[in-house]
Amino acid sequence: MKILVIQMKMIGDVLTSSILFEALRKEYTNAQLDYLIYSHTIPVVENHPDISNFIIFEPEEHKGLPGLITLGRKLKANDYDIVIDAYSKPYSAFISFLTGANKKIGLKKWYTKPVFDHVFKNEKTARTTAGLAIENRLKLLQPLGLKNLTFLKPKIYLNSEEINWAKNYLSSRKVDMSKPVYMISVLGSSEHKTYPENFMAEVLNFIASKKDCTLLYNYIPAQKPQVDRIVNLLSEEARKMSRPEIFGKSLREFLALSSQCTALIGNEGGAINMAKALAIPTFAIFSPQITKEAWSSFEGDRNYSVHLHDYHPEKNDYAAFQPQLFQKKLKDFVDVYD
Repeated sequence: MKILVIQMKMIGDVLTSSILFEALRKEYTNAQLDYLIYSHTIPVVENHPDISNFIIFEPEEHKGLPGLITLGRKLKANDYDIVIDAYSKPYSAFISFLTGANKKIGLKKWYTKPVFDHVFKNEKTARTTAGLAIENRLKLLQPLGLKNLTFLKPKIYLNSEEINWAKNYLSSRKVDMSKPVYMISVLGSSEHKTYPENFMAEVLNFIASKKDCTLLYNYIPAQKPQVDRIVNLLSEEARKMSRPEIFGKSLREFLALSSQCTALIGNEGGAINMAKALAIPTFAIFSPQITKEAWSSFEGDRNYSVHLHDYHPEKNDYAAFQPQLFQKKLKDFVDVYD
């Protein structure tokens, strides 16, 4: 048995769709289970024990009809029995068609009916604490007879060398691990997913006023000026607790450092999803433009989140989402995870 799962999107989507492999491996113990993804998303599924092979979609190589046909021929040669297209965009559906698999499963779109043998429409209301992102993906397994898998959780697999590196790195930087260490998702994936700098500074000041802790920051070198601006807005107390010079220089380093933290707090997005997959408690601040129900997975199970609509359902602007609205909930979180 050979099965291909397609998820050509961002890190959070690739990580979330990895739950399909755990379910498939339980049913098809000896199957070849391959994952078609972008190369930059590999770190979140690296070392996954249930994935046989990664097949990389290279935008420069596979863009356009000729590139898609080349990739399709390569996949057809693998002779897949089943293709599960968790992305189901026009070009991924075309790739699914080119594989020639006997069974093709995807999402219900106007252009997918001629391609897939089974299609599903994403639900808009979650039925369990797993959340829509999990529930909608698990529906793709129903044609295979796999059911009652609601509570599968994405997992990130770090090896002992990575964990030891993080411990040694924090020790060498004199981080007091007897106190809470919070990783701060200080920036979102885009401007409209990023909590305003002055508000984020207020959040960090509030944490520092409640806990003697260390504040680490998740960012890439190009984002250092933005991080510096936020740190400069902090109270003297919060600045003393901040260690912006300590950060992961790669995604795997960030994951290793996060695994040693007490919790991850900040903008909802990939960092929050990765922390959940590492079993690290999270406090997520949602963008007003994002539907909370879609990504608020396993709420209450070590994971807290806030959305403007929790307080002002009629408003959709960050300006109304002042930190004072959720300070009590944040205090409750840091009191539990300290």
